[in-house]
Parts: sequence; C-alpha cells; structure tokens
Amino acid sequence: MPWYFAVAERDHDIQNPTSAEKLRALGERLRLGPGSHVLDVACGKCGPAIVLAETFGCTFTGIERAPEFVAEARERVVASGLDDRIQIVEADASVVEIEAEAYDVAICLGASFVWDDLHGTLPQLRRAARAGGYVVVGEPYWRHWPLPAGIADDGYVTLQETAQRFRAAELIVETLIDSSLDDWDRYETLHWRALEEWLGEHPDDPDAREIRRRYEANRDDYLGWQRELLGWAIFAARKR
Repeated sequence: MPWYFAVAERDHDIQNPTSAEKLRALGERLRLGPGSHVLDVACGKCGPAIVLAETFGCTFTGIERAPEFVAEARERVVASGLDDRIQIVEADASVVEIEAEAYDVAICLGASFVWDDLHGTLPQLRRAARAGGYVVVGEPYWRHWPLPAGIADDGYVTLQETAQRFRAAELIVETLIDSSLDDWDRYETLHWRALEEWLGEHPDDPDAREIRRRYEANRDDYLGWQRELLGWAIFAARKR
C-alpha cells in the first residue's frame, strides 16, 4: 500500500495548517539570522526550513524518518540553492542521540507523536536548545470545551492548558501564531484533491478501497466537527 500521507500530502509545500507568511513572522519573533542554527524534528519535505533559511540565512539540521519525504526534501533543498544551509538526517528522531544545548531553536511542527505526546516532546526539545534559546512546537488544541459527546480528546487540551504544559516543562511561551480557517481549509483540501486524483489514476490498486475509506472518513470529520472545534497553533517558548 502506498503510504497514505505520501499520497495525501503530495501537493503540500508546507505540511501543516499554516503559511509561509506566518513562518516568516515566527522567524522575526525568534530573531533568526545567519548565525542561528535550528533543529527541525520530523522536518517532512523541509517546507518551513526552506522558507526560514531563504528569508533569514539561518542553518537547519532536519531529522525525518519517512524516506519518501526525505527524498523530496533533498530535491527541494538543492533546487532552492540551500544545500549549504540545510542538512537532512534520515532517522527516527526518537532514537537519535541529539546533541544537548547545540541549537538556538529546536522545532517540532505537528509531530509531537515522535516522543508520544507534548509531555514527551518538550523535555527532548528543551535539552537540545541552548540556554536562552527557543523551543517551538506546532500543536493542536481544542477551541471549545467540554467536547460534544462522542468526540475523543486525543490527548489535546485547551489553548491555555497547552501553554501550561510548556510552563510545567520550564519553558515560557513568548509567541503564539494561530492557524486561521483559511490555513486549515488549504491544508485539508489539498489532501482531498491529491487523494481523489490518485484514486482516479489507480482504480484497480488493491489498496484503493481502504485509501478511499480513510480519506472520506477524515473529510467527513473535518466538515462535521473538526473545523469548528480543533485549533492548531505554533507555540514558541524560551528556555531560561
């Protein structure tokens, strides 16, 4: 079976519900510059790394375990002329020995599952960041609480409670960049188009039925309740 997200995110330059404009705003708030070294955990196709390295001249070390994304990331980095600023390590970050206090910024956007959840991710990123540096996480949160009956919380909490999880990890949130509905719609509907096109091109694939089932279930959840209830934000917290 083709890996679901390799198909679904075929057309995504940025694999999160945010935009290049918001990533540049993040770089400004982090005061990135040519001397900044950024760790990007689960860097995917290097969308954020390319935007930030192009804009601010900073260097990136990205870690990504999916070979499909690594291959495309390396092609995109070379095409952007940034291969001297962006290094990609193909590995599972959860088992990589990441050097302590080696980075000005440690980022994990939309992938706190690498260390199981936010509780597991924040200490790992904090360890990687230098004193006075930043830990940056893109994480879902619930816009409304309590949730309607029948909807599982998936371990996410409200916006305020998410910020409190940073505080509990001895990190102080200084910047919050929230996703708009436009960001969400772009992110989700690019999935729909890519999947519909793939299914049209591969009607006899033995996994087509399962891919369609998963795609339609995800689409219906988004239209039915996720768009209203589920938020996503980039939290940037300073390590004291």
